[in-house]
Amino acid sequence: MSNPRNGDTKPPCLPRNGLVKIPTQPNGLGSASITKGTPAVKNRLCQPSSVPAILSPALAHRSDLPIPSLASPLSLATLASVSSPPGASLVGLTTSEGSEQPSPERLPGSPSERQLAVDEKILNRLFWYFSACEKCVLAQVCKAWRRVLYQPKFWVGLTPVLHTKELYNILPGGEKEFVSLQGFAVRGFDGFCLVGVSDLDICEFIDNYPLSKKGVKSMSLKRSTITDAGLEVMLEQMQGVVRLELSGCNDFTEAGLWSSLNARITALSVSDCINVADDAIAAISQLLPNLTELNLQAYHVTDTALAYFTAKQGYTTHTLRLNSCWEITNHGVVNMVHSLPNLSVLSLSGCSKVTDDGVELVAENLRKLRSLDLSWCPRITDMALEYIACDLHKLEELVLDRCVRITDTGLSYLSTMSSLRSLYLRWCCQVQDFGLKHLLGMGSLRLLSLAGCPLLTTTGLSGLVQLQELEELELTNCPGATPELFKYFSQHLPCCMVIE
Repeated sequence: MSNPRNGDTKPPCLPRNGLVKIPTQPNGLGSASITKGTPAVKNRLCQPSSVPAILSPALAHRSDLPIPSLASPLSLATLASVSSPPGASLVGLTTSEGSEQPSPERLPGSPSERQLAVDEKILNRLFWYFSACEKCVLAQVCKAWRRVLYQPKFWVGLTPVLHTKELYNILPGGEKEFVSLQGFAVRGFDGFCLVGVSDLDICEFIDNYPLSKKGVKSMSLKRSTITDAGLEVMLEQMQGVVRLELSGCNDFTEAGLWSSLNARITALSVSDCINVADDAIAAISQLLPNLTELNLQAYHVTDTALAYFTAKQGYTTHTLRLNSCWEITNHGVVNMVHSLPNLSVLSLSGCSKVTDDGVELVAENLRKLRSLDLSWCPRITDMALEYIACDLHKLEELVLDRCVRITDTGLSYLSTMSSLRSLYLRWCCQVQDFGLKHLLGMGSLRLLSLAGCPLLTTTGLSGLVQLQELEELELTNCPGATPELFKYFSQHLPCCMVIE
């Protein structure tokens, strides 16, 4: 990974979960979640921006202007020195009392240069090259820049993350006042993640966010104390919600799902909620006829639950992720493949009781699969890979992380898959150099992860230069990945991002 250039401040980034924290402001509002892309893509979003050379030469050498020059990208440190005073709001449209933002007339330089610095045609092109964190800083430079940046087109694909303590301002008398969410409304955010909230907090959010009734399409509640009553009120009031996520919410029950789930919901994610078991799947199957995506992590869901899906879901559901459903066995896989024949994305990650026979059922019945995740399934062997290679001809992504019984023989089966673009073999401890040779003829591969494979040597890894179409190669915690090897890759795979 390249180091930031001198004078640039690299925004903090957590590439594994995609969270990018925006600098803290007095009202506390402002983290954004990047929800698309692989971990490496998300990491690249947090690198210092490359700004196009669209500014006039007259401004190229003006170090006192808060705009990028032709010689170097925008320095966040420079922007910070001209941003709003400490009292200014990051997310609102107006600044706090007593604070003032620089106006275009007060910017240094000649009138023509000042006019260029706030030219909306130029700014509309320029601001596309910045990350979410940088845009939040840029919006504080002046009102003209904020007006341009607060257009919804610059915030598509981002989800604001609001924690409980960030939803209230403490007044001088000690009373709590719900913060203004007008800045979010102007930018057109149609999805939110609320962390640690209660039923009352959700009601306050609905009352104070102008777009809550119809304009919010996606809601995520994490580590929250929402009850059955709160869940029912939220889905009744927020008529636009079609995507719902409940993570770490232990106060609602299966009865709450029965009373609140609405047929308009097309995507549902439930994880780490202790009261979710088989009856929850019954509610989902009967109340959500238009369900296209279901993500479920529940330790108490059994094979019986997978028999609840009806023909309605069979036509509409294309994505099913069963993560760490420890009680699911091959019998549950039988129920699933017959109920949901149109799946294109399937994850059985952490379903440790599923064996090669279960994978054979998947391969024979789910021929439309494009993505299959079998990570953390310790009973999967090379035989499962033979079933996959023989029947899943449309498969583009295969995840085999921690499948510790996979060997070089299994990779020889995969080498026949002409459609496979992404292959994850993290911590497959039996894969050796000979197995890599089977992959060298896979011209379709764009992403390959060999992180944590202890038996791969520098010699074996160097052969990967034959994969000239490779775009991303992950070698984290791989003993055979030496500095000399990375230098070799930089010379012979110049278009590939190699993750050390």
